[in-house]
Amino acid sequence: MRAFVHEYGELKMKEMTEPFADQGLVRVALKTAGLNRRDSFVPVRRGEDAAALILGSDGAGVVDAVGEGVTDFSEGDEVIINPSLNWFNNAEAPPEGFDILGMPDHGTFAESIVLKPDQLEKKPEHLTWEEAGVLALSAMTGYRALFTKGKIHEGETLFIPGAGSGVATYLIQFAKAAGARVIVSSRSADKREKAEALGADLAIDTNSDWTEVLRDETVDIVIDSVGAATLNRSLEVVKKGGRVIVFGATAGDTAEIDLRAFFYGQYKLIGSTMASRDELRAMIELIENHKIHPVVDRTYQLDEGAEALDYLSESKQFGKISINI
Repeated sequence: MRAFVHEYGELKMKEMTEPFADQGLVRVALKTAGLNRRDSFVPVRRGEDAAALILGSDGAGVVDAVGEGVTDFSEGDEVIINPSLNWFNNAEAPPEGFDILGMPDHGTFAESIVLKPDQLEKKPEHLTWEEAGVLALSAMTGYRALFTKGKIHEGETLFIPGAGSGVATYLIQFAKAAGARVIVSSRSADKREKAEALGADLAIDTNSDWTEVLRDETVDIVIDSVGAATLNRSLEVVKKGGRVIVFGATAGDTAEIDLRAFFYGQYKLIGSTMASRDELRAMIELIENHKIHPVVDRTYQLDEGAEALDYLSESKQFGKISINI
């Protein structure tokens, strides 16, 4: 089968052995996959000495083979892939054994994938294949940050630094469905305009003075994936006693904060990452009830995987990048 792999330091297409649905397993003929920041980090982490690994964490397709003993799925079922491995019940933190599809196991940038049935969910009927393929990882990350960790309530105000990421586009839609006010930031006027069209109540320039621009706002929650570059700015605009949820660090892993200002402000700094199967299912119910659609910025073909990763590295996208398989 055709697959996009990282092999001995190179990103390339390669013919790989088609996987077999052995006892207790399900094979999915993938139609689409979704690109994530993780797919850029995996090759760096693997270095130049590792054998071929199929990249990709997100995907959707049709079950085309069912191993002995599987009763939950049948051939012809339309499914999405749950990229959160070995984390089924909602918990304060991921359990031992938690991992993400696409390293060390083969991922979704291929014509087929074999998984245990507990890593599959039925495809929401209102989504196109392109939308279904980009759904899970970013949407479940946003769901956990907003609802499980952020505990957002109707009438509260959410601030999202960085409006163009896939998670940000889900957060905007999820928060509006929950009855919250949403503020985003971006350096790009185009992304600010698109965020407001998606439902954001206010979009501000990232380069502006946040405390000045938001002086008349009461920010209850900040959900920040940027990291070192924005953490202190986020603490400056969230209300005293407010919540700052951090799930990423694209601009640096290490940040310094003024501890005295932090404890006098009684702020809550909360870490979050990915989500459990329970939360994935709750997220799917939310998007079905509110007919929420993922925002797909651009679609590439499977053999254009390197170009897709280059485009992602430029951070020009608004929403998700899809891979057509």
